[in-house]
Amino acid sequence: MKGAIKMPIQNPLFFHQLPNFAQILRRAPSASAWIKGSSEFPMISGNVSFFQTAIGVLVSVQITGLPSSERTCRNQFFAFHIHSGGICNPDDAFADTQSHYNPENCDHPDHAGDLLPILGNHGYAFEVFLTDNFSVDEIVGKTVIVHRNPDDFTSQPSGNAGTKIACGEIVRTLRRT
Repeated sequence: MKGAIKMPIQNPLFFHQLPNFAQILRRAPSASAWIKGSSEFPMISGNVSFFQTAIGVLVSVQITGLPSSERTCRNQFFAFHIHSGGICNPDDAFADTQSHYNPENCDHPDHAGDLLPILGNHGYAFEVFLTDNFSVDEIVGKTVIVHRNPDDFTSQPSGNAGTKIACGEIVRTLRRT
């Protein structure tokens, strides 16, 4: 067809695996993190599950208790990142989580730990996405952080994301055989 745009398929497994994502989400994850809010946001809780696939990591996020706004025209986006540190200590405002996971020393927003923002909906959030920025093996022992502000995807080193309001330690899960 003349003038048609052809999409190069770099990984032929991609389209083969698309119908299986729902099935993947039904099995035990490769790793997970239980999210808990800081002392200022104790109502935040949730789970982030990581599923290793042949084409990347499928990430499923479910969080409740997020701050919400009654203002008109105010979407509640929250920056969401994997951090290098492995401990969530709410007593020190999650300082032990250190900075974004960035093994290649890339500029923000190209850190391996830069994830999609979370969109809060009256305090709730759910999202699923696929990333090839890391493998599950690379992030076990690290932390996942929810920030108070949206990521501006520009400011260095962390996108002006604001206070760390929730944290989860990424641990390998036991898989049923």
